[in-house]
This record gives sequence, structure tokens and C-alpha cells, in this order.
Amino acid sequence: MQKMVLGGVSPFVYNAIRFWIATIFAFIIQPKQNLKYGLLIGLLLTCGYISQTWGLTLTTASKSGFITSLYIIFVPVVSYFWEKERLTFFQKIGFPLALVGSYFLSGGISGFNFGDFLTLLCALSFSVHVVSLTVFARKTSETHLMGWQFGTVAITNTLLGLNQSWSVPLPAWGVALYTACFATVIGIFLQMKYQKKIGSNTAALIFVGEPIFSTLFAMLFLQESLTSFQWFGALLLLVALAFASVKAKEPNSKERG
Repeated sequence: MQKMVLGGVSPFVYNAIRFWIATIFAFIIQPKQNLKYGLLIGLLLTCGYISQTWGLTLTTASKSGFITSLYIIFVPVVSYFWEKERLTFFQKIGFPLALVGSYFLSGGISGFNFGDFLTLLCALSFSVHVVSLTVFARKTSETHLMGWQFGTVAITNTLLGLNQSWSVPLPAWGVALYTACFATVIGIFLQMKYQKKIGSNTAALIFVGEPIFSTLFAMLFLQESLTSFQWFGALLLLVALAFASVKAKEPNSKERG
């Protein structure tokens, strides 16, 4: 949806509008917000968005997509040092499959430039953000973690977009409203509510479904097509996604190496 209507709209302006709407909804749902945790999570999310947007201007979309997906691999590392959560047997298989699958689905990469480095920082920021949601959602209610988290992203993107054009067409406002409600407020609320139960590592493997669904909808609505290597990558991601569900059946999985 964003790709169809956001041509010519500054990503900073769009993100500012999207997250201001999300911030308003978050404070309406729960006026009392946790400032400390919310700001920390928001700074991580902001760093991810900024480095991704800046990096994308200096590298190709396929390389950006693959390098960003590396956050899936970074999550278990961050989770181990922060939460002492170890990988299960099936996760040890699933994460490498997810990495290889992402590589093939993105079309592969070649070379490494400053844009790729920025995108790597994006992946690291998103991985710490995923783990932080698990940690802080176990300490306080999910509704207390949304307002300042979204507000931090909104303020930062507003400042970065001051010199950009704020003339935004009506369809873009509609997409911003949709993504603010469903992809941001509801999406992150559900992520925090259930991620604290299944753990960061399982959540990371479940997230490999995102590029699969994105590709599917791109094929349906944008008439994009896949090569045989990309189909192979999508298949590997589906297998990795299947391994994520196995963990739920294993007792005391956190203590098992």
C-alpha cells in the first residue's frame, strides 16, 4: 500500500504523520505512559527507521532488504546477553535457514558500501528493539509502553522532515491512518502482549513470514514476479517459520541449549 501511494512523499514526513497519529491513539487508550521505558524503546525504533531510510538512498533495495533481515539473526545474540535466553535445537536450525532464505529472496547482494553499513546499524537497532519489547513488556503493561515509544519516532521524523515538502495527497493520509492503527498501534500492542510469553527468539523466527507476505501481496497487487532462486528463498523461510512453532511444544525451552 505504501509503495502504491507514497511516490514523491518524503519518508520522514510520512513517518512523522503515521507516528503522530499512532501517538494520539496510544495516549487516548492509556493516558498514563511509562516515560523511561517508552523513550528507550522509541529511540531504538527511531534509530532503525533513520538508518534504514538513509541507507536506502545509498544502496539498492534488494541489498537493503537482505541486510535489514539480518535483525532476525541478531535477535538471539542480543537476547542471550540481555535475557540469557538460549536457542533451542530447532531454533539452531531455523535461524541459519532464515538467513539463507532471506539472501535468496532478496536476490542476493554484491559489494559493501556506506549505505550497507547504515542498513546494518538498522538491523542491529531493530534486533535490540525486539528484545527490549520482551523485557519491558514483562515489567509493565503493554499499553503503558506505546505512547512515548511512538512519540519519540514522531518527533524525530518531524525534525528531520522540516525542510521537506509537507504537501501530502489524500491517499497517502489514508495509508498513514491505516498503518498507524493496524501496523503500529494494534500490531506492536499484540507483539508486546504475546512476545513476552513466547520469547524473543521464537518471535524473530515468526517474523520471517513478513517478507513472504510482502512478496505475496506485491505479486497480487503490483504484478511483481519471482525468480526460481527467490522461490527457493521463500521456501526456506517457510521452513524456518515452521521451526518457530516447534518451540512452543517444548517444555523448559529457555533452559535447554
